[in-house]
Amino acid sequence: MNPFNQFKDIIQWDNPNENELFIKFNKKGDEIKNASKLIIQPGQGCILTYEGKIINHINEEGIYDLKTDNKPFITSIKKFLSLQDGSEHILSVWFYRKADIPNMRWGTKVPISYTDPVYTFPILLSAFGNYSIKITKPTEFFTNVIAGQEIYCHADLKELLLSRIVQPITDFLANAKFSYVDIDSHLNSIANEAKNKTKTIFDQLGFEILDFRIEGTQFSKDTMERINKISDVQADVLAAKIAGVNYTQMQQLQAMKDAANNTGGTAGILMGINTGMHTSNLMNQKTLSPLEKLKQLKELFDLELITKEEYTEKKNELLKLL
Repeated sequence: MNPFNQFKDIIQWDNPNENELFIKFNKKGDEIKNASKLIIQPGQGCILTYEGKIINHINEEGIYDLKTDNKPFITSIKKFLSLQDGSEHILSVWFYRKADIPNMRWGTKVPISYTDPVYTFPILLSAFGNYSIKITKPTEFFTNVIAGQEIYCHADLKELLLSRIVQPITDFLANAKFSYVDIDSHLNSIANEAKNKTKTIFDQLGFEILDFRIEGTQFSKDTMERINKISDVQADVLAAKIAGVNYTQMQQLQAMKDAANNTGGTAGILMGINTGMHTSNLMNQKTLSPLEKLKQLKELFDLELITKEEYTEKKNELLKLL
């Protein structure tokens, strides 16, 4: 259905689709005639072209009588209207959305790649969010972006924005020295940096980003596998600290426990004995009081690094020393 109404030579943009940013009026069969009326609704603007050149730009709402001189721009286009009757040289009208364009969704098509500055492994990061824009320089936007397209929509602008804004985000992450654990707490600063870095670029194209938000991020599968390995080691180190042993001792205790639980017979029994001996050595440190040793013993038991029998035996020994 034609979005324009030319009944009785009325030219206006009726019921504009919310996804349309720029749209051309005169399609095939729709010629603008002298004595027409041009209606600009609130939140709209208009650009007129003739023979491939911009001859006027209207950014005020109202009714423009193309037959009279009641608006300043009329005298500059009357000659074009008189020339085009029966001619292939047609005056064209392009409407555009002058109002703010809020809450446009975006998301990276290709993950952002940079190296974690702390753990020195490659990170692949996807991001998504929303942004709002305003066409601030319609003639520049028409010249540098529209380039003759009859309809220009949100999806077209999103492609343009993503092609320019992903690189500043990548550069910022590479220079900011954020580890993967710091990303979510710095989303606002990352978004502000991307907005500021692209301000001049988008101004030259004719529009302004009013706000740009990163709502969330997602690591790639390979990145998550690396992160999970680091998390597992960090959890073991913390558990060792709580138990009062170093990480190497923790690994030894876990290996002994795994072997002791193995039903393979003699090897399991011997490893179980060694576990008990190793536990005894840990508990007999002269620098610790019996009460401190009891606390460590309980933590080892809670971490399932010693059996219930071993715990009970050593507990009774320590209680005798109190």
